[in-house]
Amino acid sequence: MLMEWNDKQPIYRQLRDLVVERIIDGSFPEGEAVPSVRQIATDYQINHLTVAKAYQELVDMGLLETRRGLGMFVITGAKKSLTEQEQQKFLMDELPAFVDRVKKLGIDVGMVAQKLREAGENS
Repeated sequence: MLMEWNDKQPIYRQLRDLVVERIIDGSFPEGEAVPSVRQIATDYQINHLTVAKAYQELVDMGLLETRRGLGMFVITGAKKSLTEQEQQKFLMDELPAFVDRVKKLGIDVGMVAQKLREAGENS
């Protein structure tokens, strides 16, 4: 299970972001253990210290906790917290950039809103 790491940011941050995505999408459920540092290091062929640094950031963010002798676990409420953060990030950063692009392209905002409603109904 090799992963393509990009050069835009450190591997530990990419790994941290991957774990965040998996918490949000439910692949790593709240209250459940995440794969061990050793397992991730082996699976992704990266240094165990890199994995430990990513996991420590997730602990510092209040998303994972260490249970002595058992490993790292997703904290209850982590998914809700992350979802709320991502919603705010979208509304503050991504949506204004999207609206700006729509305007630059000369697309009618009402038509975009209609397309979004239709897409929402079809999903």
